[in-house]
Amino acid sequence: MAQPLTGKIALVAGATRGAGRGTAIALGEAGATVYCTGRTTRERRSEYDRPETIEETAELVTAAGGVGIPVAVDHLDPEQVRRLVQRIDDEHGRLDVLVNDIWGGEKLIEWDTPLWEHDLAGGLRMVHLSVDTHLITSHFALPLLIRNPGGLVVEMTDGTAEYNAKNFRLSVFYDLVKSSMLRLAFSQAKELAPHGCTAVALTPGWMRSEMMLEHFGVTEENWRDAAVPHFVAISESPRFVGRAVAALAADPDVHRRNGGSFSSGGLAREYGFTDVDGSQPDCWRYMVEVQDPGLPADATGYR
Repeated sequence: MAQPLTGKIALVAGATRGAGRGTAIALGEAGATVYCTGRTTRERRSEYDRPETIEETAELVTAAGGVGIPVAVDHLDPEQVRRLVQRIDDEHGRLDVLVNDIWGGEKLIEWDTPLWEHDLAGGLRMVHLSVDTHLITSHFALPLLIRNPGGLVVEMTDGTAEYNAKNFRLSVFYDLVKSSMLRLAFSQAKELAPHGCTAVALTPGWMRSEMMLEHFGVTEENWRDAAVPHFVAISESPRFVGRAVAALAADPDVHRRNGGSFSSGGLAREYGFTDVDGSQPDCWRYMVEVQDPGLPADATGYR
């Protein structure tokens, strides 16, 4: 397999599970050295209290063909992030790819609950975990990233700019967080442009994260048995959005996308990469044309 990112240094902030783990592994497939950060290690779990660890992610990166380096970091703590970036500088003197994937709010979502009824502490915690962390990480990482032209920042979110502009996303807090990532990519793009670097927002589709598979009572081996027709029709593995990141990072003309909003499915059609099953699920087009209008699940023409 070609490894176009050999020699490149990446930081995937929030690499313990989900899109972060999928992205770290995909960057490893492409030959990158990947710093995999998160709060859950083999010695200590975050409040998610789940079994996935950053050490496992780093081992999967190395097995895929890259070099995985696990670093326990709470990205709400500026000093921990500062030390992380200093370590990357000391060990490599450069940073080529920053993926801001920190989320941590899955257990704080109160679906379809109005702002005045939503738990305030939980909602604000969601904002801090998902917005403050990205700002803190970029604050310390960008001076290293702009040292060399061609650096890439990816703000991971849920929904494209076009879709989120027309659709309310679950609750005020969730909607604010996911829309903030779109704007954060746009604003960083303006500041990175004079340095020859690029920032984009990227969304996976209906992703088969560890938590989503568990919620539906299936695994990555039998996900087609889930009793949710649209999920079976259009879902994608975390590796798919990761391969979108790898394709962007390997694109010598990626700066033409500066400030833009993209989806895994849309980029797959442009770059030609596939999911682990060889398909190219185009979830956001499917959402607009099939799922949201209430049509029966049918992935024909969408993967």
